[in-house]
Amino acid sequence: MPAPGRDALACSTALSGRIAGEIAAAGGWIGFDRFMNLALYEPGQGYYAGGAHKFGSAGDFVTAPELGPIFAQTLAAQVAQIMALSAPQLLEVGAGSGQLAVDLLLELERRDALPERYSILELSGALQARQRQAIASRVPHLLGRVSWLESLPEHFDGLLLANEVLDAMPVQLLVWDGSGIAERGVSRDSGQFTWVDRPASGYLLERAQALAAECALPAGYLSEISLTAAAWVAACAAIVGRGALLLIDYGFPQREYYHWQRATGTLMCHYRQHAHPEPFYLPGLQDITAHVDFTAVVDSGCTAGLELLGYSTQASFLFNCGLTEVLARTPADEPLRYLPLASAVNKLVSPAEMGELFKVVALGKGISEPLLGFLSGDRSKTL
Repeated sequence: MPAPGRDALACSTALSGRIAGEIAAAGGWIGFDRFMNLALYEPGQGYYAGGAHKFGSAGDFVTAPELGPIFAQTLAAQVAQIMALSAPQLLEVGAGSGQLAVDLLLELERRDALPERYSILELSGALQARQRQAIASRVPHLLGRVSWLESLPEHFDGLLLANEVLDAMPVQLLVWDGSGIAERGVSRDSGQFTWVDRPASGYLLERAQALAAECALPAGYLSEISLTAAAWVAACAAIVGRGALLLIDYGFPQREYYHWQRATGTLMCHYRQHAHPEPFYLPGLQDITAHVDFTAVVDSGCTAGLELLGYSTQASFLFNCGLTEVLARTPADEPLRYLPLASAVNKLVSPAEMGELFKVVALGKGISEPLLGFLSGDRSKTL
């Protein structure tokens, strides 16, 4: 993989020292969820808290909004409907480069459906600055509608949107074997991070035992549980008065996630367009992700008072929201404009790309009408 520059390597070395210090202070071991949290979110050093370029072809990975405006232009149909059924407020969590916000604002303006307030929840000061610059340069006349938050508000009506956010929330690693259930954590040996297993305990153990009973996991099975994602969805449910959460990410329902053939889990890292399974590589310079257990997400939301409004593949959702009509705005006989859009559409909906692996789930309160994105192809029964 490409070698980091001197300054980037120095930053990673400093973060490694910070993590090593926490391991020592904890008696020589921390859970992987804590390692992942430090590697991604440690102020000034973590992957999402630093200033490195992360998104797009020049970064470490490409998200749907970075493929072009057609994703947001199609998504806007569902955004507009939810706001019309609740309140004209939009809260985007983890807005990345700001590209989705820019394209959504432009399309919602075109549809005469602009939110009164577009809030962005972003913990990274560097990303806040990048988002502000993107909006100020592309849609300066709408910048006054946009505000930045560092925590969830106490109350919210409208649409809360999270695109590829849940996959970057810390996960616990579990090993199911014949002698019991162990939590896989991180220690240090000869100056290197290393895996060490300890018996699981508390609610994590209860959750792991329930999964073993429901999914018949074989001995030696390794996978993830994200208590953080479930807790975050419950926290969102607590603030929603009338509105919906729209969550877009890659993952599976529980029985597919914990299938016996998926015996090594879904943990994956992304560095300079390279995907690999080594989370100890260059802490702070690479993304660390895990697929989303959508059954756990929905269970948490419904337990906290939300209603499941729909669950589908990204391809089905986008077609329901009018993807082909949006593409048809650009004439096919203008290849310089049309072909990049057609290529983006292929990546968004192809089963070999993002179409099947990526899912969309909506949870809400006080939404009285069926949502546009789930009118056909709803897979809620698979959860």
